[in-house]
Amino acid sequence: MKSRLIPAPACSPDLTWIHDGARWRVTVWPEVAFLVESAPGRWRAAVPGESVLASAALGVSPARWRRFLEFVPADVAAFLGRFAFSRMSALFAITRCPELAGELSGTPALVSFLIAHQGLRGGEGDSWGEIAAVHEREGVFGLLQWLGLPASRQTLDILRRVADPDLPRRLLEPLRAALWEPEVIWSLARCGEVSDEQLARACHALAA
Repeated sequence: MKSRLIPAPACSPDLTWIHDGARWRVTVWPEVAFLVESAPGRWRAAVPGESVLASAALGVSPARWRRFLEFVPADVAAFLGRFAFSRMSALFAITRCPELAGELSGTPALVSFLIAHQGLRGGEGDSWGEIAAVHEREGVFGLLQWLGLPASRQTLDILRRVADPDLPRRLLEPLRAALWEPEVIWSLARCGEVSDEQLARACHALAA
């Protein structure tokens, strides 16, 4: 099947950036299509990988984001506004699996785990269709289990209280392992808002 080529408009609030020599583009709400340039001025739909989404943190300026968010519903803009480095990842997650929007709005720290699912679970290719199916069948606790996190209310409560949902990629696997430890759960459950420093200390204590 031939890829559909989409010409870029001369002037638009679309988001654009470059990753590994290729230009990427996200069209304005409500379409929000993720596209890669296949020829000068010609675009095709594509699924961005984790590194592509991460590169948007430097490639898309705050001014471009402000312009893009003018076209986004207020609740979606508020959700995306909670992210800095991972804002493009958050946009991709809620548009790739819109049925997750409510869960991710309540637990934005899950975005980082979802975007990194291929590395966390192993295997090749993305599994967004499987993510949607797991959520439809088993809800958020099934999603936690699929990601290798403890499927418990304590885990969900801790993730909901994470102060900064822009969780560093290097912290995800250690944090996932730490959340299986009762001592870590007990320690983080006593916190109010959970900071990056508290999460890092919990991971360090487990490694020690």
